[in-house]
Amino acid sequence: MSKKPRRGPTLCRHKRTGHAYAKFDGRQLWFGRYEDPRSHERFAQTLAEWQANGFQLPPEDASQAHTVADVIARYLEFAEGYYCRPDGSPSREVANLRDAVRAVLACYGSLEVGEFGLRQLKQVRQQLIERGLARRTINDRINRTLRVFAWAAEEELCAPEMPSNLKTLRALPRGRSQAKESKRVVPVTREQFEAALEHVTRPVAGVLQLMWHTGMRPGEACSLRPADLDQQGRVWFYRPLSHKTEIYGKERSIAIGPMGQAVLRLFLDRVPRPVPDSPLFCPREAMQEVRHLRRQNRKTPLWASHQEAQQRKRKAQPAKEPKEAYTPNSLLGAVKRACKAADIPHWTPNQIRHAAATRIRKEIGLEAARAVLGHSSAQVTQIYAELDRQLAERTMEQLG
Repeated sequence: MSKKPRRGPTLCRHKRTGHAYAKFDGRQLWFGRYEDPRSHERFAQTLAEWQANGFQLPPEDASQAHTVADVIARYLEFAEGYYCRPDGSPSREVANLRDAVRAVLACYGSLEVGEFGLRQLKQVRQQLIERGLARRTINDRINRTLRVFAWAAEEELCAPEMPSNLKTLRALPRGRSQAKESKRVVPVTREQFEAALEHVTRPVAGVLQLMWHTGMRPGEACSLRPADLDQQGRVWFYRPLSHKTEIYGKERSIAIGPMGQAVLRLFLDRVPRPVPDSPLFCPREAMQEVRHLRRQNRKTPLWASHQEAQQRKRKAQPAKEPKEAYTPNSLLGAVKRACKAADIPHWTPNQIRHAAATRIRKEIGLEAARAVLGHSSAQVTQIYAELDRQLAERTMEQLG
């Protein structure tokens, strides 16, 4: 009986970018825009070389020209293993890199990497401006794009002088470009904060109150575990398993005073006691509390037929289950819904950190705010801590 001929890779269309790609020997190769006939020609040539070489890709030639899409695909594969948390999961930087290179792929993905120069990078930046992105966001995305080609030069995928040529593109200056400026982040007022607390679940309220009393970042508050708490002494200390500045070799130790401890005790002293290695604020518990509250507020009795109908509707494996821990994005969504329900201006969890910095700076001083927020420089703290207008007003009444 004759063997069936081996089926080779097929050319696919990437839904998000519209580029053509195929997998050879576990590697994902890119060939340009799917609608471009040259992409199909390049794929056919690669497929013929793969078959002629015994159904495997021939050894790479250093002089072989790579497309921009191929270089980006290789860099993203490298980034998933390089930018990762201690548990091995990719950090947020990987998602930021994907956002940064999306415009490059859409415009010049099929271009040979040697033909990508300063003019093409300027055109990518102009498209970001026309899309209405803020100036700082555009500069960040261009810097991440430069990082891609610097890595490509190290891997000998492009000319060594290419990264230095691209770096001659200056960042967009403030007030001297067509790009809009991002809105200034101001502290959330206590009235708005307390109004939103009435429309969130108990675990979400615990996260927000803890941030209000300590000034910690949303990600740090969401991932707090009992095992990370040092409860010895009058002031507790929380050492996050992962934090923003760990890649620079810095340690993060967050002090928690009596008011923050009171918030934590509501969750630490519950029955059954929380698992030490699990997040303290759990979305699953929040969903159970919401369902219990709905049952208590039913206007009609819960008959046996109703329970049977609920069991039939409930899926054995629902597509969307509450996660084990909150994330900064899920916390942002909860605050957004709470602001809408309370009919107040929308604010974000990051504004709580600004409010804490402003409050500490006003009552104790800038250096105290720097220590609490965990900044290495007081100049960074000044971004978070708003100047006290009342203090300036009282000063000028006496001296002005």
